Parts: sequence; structure tokens; C-alpha cells
Amino acid sequence: MTVVDAAPQILSLSERLTGSIVFPGDEGWDQARQAYNLTIVQQPVAVAFPANVEDVQTIVSYARAAGVRIAAQRTGHNAAPLGPLENTILLKTDRLDTVEIDPEAMRVRVGAGVKWESVVPRVSELGLSVLHGSSMDVSITGYGLGGGVGWYARKHGLFTNSITKIELVTADGRRRLVDHDHEPELFWALRGGGGNFGVVTALEFRLFPISEVYAGILFFPWERSAEVLHAWRDWTETVPDEMTSVGRIMQFPPFPDVPEPVRGKSFVLVEAFFLGTEEDGEKLLEPLRKLGPAMDTVAMVPPIALAEMHMDPPDPVPYLGEHLVLGELPPSAIDDFVAAAGPGSGSTLVSAEIRHTGGALARGGDRNGALNRFPGSFLTFWVGMVLDDASEQTTRADLQRVTASLSAHREGSYLNFEEAPTDPARFYDAETYRRLRLVKATVDPDELFRANHPIPPAR
Repeated sequence: MTVVDAAPQILSLSERLTGSIVFPGDEGWDQARQAYNLTIVQQPVAVAFPANVEDVQTIVSYARAAGVRIAAQRTGHNAAPLGPLENTILLKTDRLDTVEIDPEAMRVRVGAGVKWESVVPRVSELGLSVLHGSSMDVSITGYGLGGGVGWYARKHGLFTNSITKIELVTADGRRRLVDHDHEPELFWALRGGGGNFGVVTALEFRLFPISEVYAGILFFPWERSAEVLHAWRDWTETVPDEMTSVGRIMQFPPFPDVPEPVRGKSFVLVEAFFLGTEEDGEKLLEPLRKLGPAMDTVAMVPPIALAEMHMDPPDPVPYLGEHLVLGELPPSAIDDFVAAAGPGSGSTLVSAEIRHTGGALARGGDRNGALNRFPGSFLTFWVGMVLDDASEQTTRADLQRVTASLSAHREGSYLNFEEAPTDPARFYDAETYRRLRLVKATVDPDELFRANHPIPPAR
């Protein structure tokens, strides 16, 4: 794209919008451009807050004519790969916040600015659920375009494949509604291809008849990390697809907003989420309960109770994180993991988790999107806080050590967890990547849209 001095034209653009634009130096500039990760500094030429689809079309048409790019964003999770956003308008979808729930059709339609916190409580009251993730402070659109591995994933697959319609504005300024019957190839690409193909303005997705879940956490003393994680690893080989679980080492920081029973303490945890009866859940968990947890919160709960069960921070924080997708997890891998992240390791990481995947994630489906199947049998993520230069250096070293402990078993990468610029071909098989590049060439050949993991158009 041809780069021009866009500032004077952007000033005139602001007069054509129902929404607003914030410029460098304006009051509220720092808040407007801030990503979820407080270590990231985004420096776009402006931040636009469209109030409706017509505003989005106006911004897209302007950007195409002016030679600037567009990066769509809500909460700014996974923003680091975007870079500083030079010559880019950051389009914040906050004001596209409509929520329409149709329990008879078992569908939900949301604007692109809606987070899970605006949907999960409401559908839970109806005895229903959706394929949400571990945090309620995540944009549904961003989560969905990148896949979406939630607590029901082993039974129901990726969230992206429960999406039934997508509304977006493409680089030509057109407003499009795509589904299995209307522009099916673009619909396929959007479900797992990230933000590469346009500005999504709304999504429709399925509801599930889930009124209760047998779920909670088994807390064990940190010193028993190896024993508990070996038992958990063996146990995952015996459970049905209805059970999703996480083996996790946590060192809770001594912050006032951390609940008193765990504040400043360290544990090894097993988080369990079972779609079934309490009786069946108790039988499944019996081998782990026999280990004698120090705290046991597993019980029958409504879906809303899962919203904070993973204990993700509710507000933006400064952090660094890394992940792996593992093909297998032999017993020796547990030993290596505990040596890198557990007692005696010197690790300062707040959390180091291994999530059991497989099941429906591995099987895929004929009508699924670009992320048809999720590779591997386990998904990992480790994260540490960054409070100053010294803690940043320590956290980077800790992340590298834990990653190295399991890297021999790596089988792939997950778009939503990749916190650094990388070759996007890593997320897909060769044929899927070829198709994605063809779709990109069709709807955005000049790369107007800037995604965190950019897929280049086929040439």
C-alpha cells in the first residue's frame, strides 16, 4: 500500500462518523490504545470507535483511499504480534455491543464488541450455555475467529465451529453476511483464520442445552506436584470426552485482590469440568480424590460458575506468556515439567498449566471452518508477571526453561495463545493455508487489514 500523511484527512474523517476518533495527545489517548497486556505499547495513527456498521464502512473506505491500514480490536488480548501499529488506524469495536438471545432457535447474535461477561450469565439463567473460554473479559469475536478452546471442547469442539453466521465489512467497503449458504468459502476462512479478511461487526452462534456442570478444583500442596500431575496424566487416559481437565502449578501472588485462602501460597491443581451427572462425576474423580486434596470445590454448578473457575485476572495486567501444543505427554515429560516449574525449580511463574484436549477437537467435522481439527492431545500455557526490568528478565528465563522442558513433544501451535510474531503457516496444514491465502487474495489483495498473525494473499 502507498503510505501518505494521513493525519489531516483523519481529522476530516472524524466529522463523518456517529462514533468517535481519538488522536495522539488527546485526553484518553493512552486508555484508548491500551491492550490487555500492559507491557505492550500500541502507537497507531488514531483509534476509532465506530458506533455502527455504517461507521465501519466509512473508516474502511477512508483507509483504502488514504493508504493507511486497519487493525480491529476489542480487549487487545494477543496484541503483541501486531507490533507498534505504524500507519494503522486501530478500530476498537467497543460500541458494537448488541446482544440478542433466541432460546427457541438456540442461537445468540452479538456485536463484535461484546465480551463473554455479557452473554454467559444471561444464558446460564435460561439453563443453557455456550462454548466460552476461561475468561469472561475476552472478546467473543476475537476468541471465535482464532478458534476458541473452552471447557466443553472435548465434547463439543472449538467455539469457532459453533458459529452459524458472520457479518463483516470487507476491503471494498461492502457489508457482507456469510454462512454455509452465502459466500461459504469466506465463511470457512473466517472460522479460524483470524482477523485477516475484514472487520467483523457481528456473530451468530449456537446455544447448548447445558443447565448444570460437575466442575471445580482440587487443590494439593505444592510439594506434591510430581505425584499429583503423574496421577492426573494417567487419569486423562481413562476419561470420556465429557470430561475436560487441567493439571496446573500455581504460585499465587501476595496481592490484596487475591482471595485470602490462596494469597501468596503455591499449589498444584486439577481443574475438572464434566458434562454429566454428579454420580458419574464422583466416580470419575474418585482416583484423584483418593490422593487427599487440601481443598476440594468440585460440585454440581450452573454454567455461570465456570466463568471465574480458572482464576484469570479480571483486569489488564503486565505479563509474558508462552505456549505449546503437545502430541503426547509421557511420564518423563511430567518429571521435566515439574523440574522446570515446580518445587525447587526457582520458577517465578504465576501459572504453568497443561490442558487435556483431544476428543471432539481431534475428530473435526465436514462443515467446520479453517480450524477443523485441533492438533495434539494437550494444550499448555505458562505466564509470569512483569513489574520491572528485573522481573521481565527473570520471567523470560523461566518461560524459556519451562518451554524447553516439553518442546520435544511439540506438535503444533494455537493462534489464540501465540504471543509473538510467527509464520502463520504453523497454525494450519498445507492445503488449509493455501485456501486461506486464496481467500485473502480475493477479499483483501492489498492487505488493508492488519491481523496479529497476518496471512499473505496468494500471488
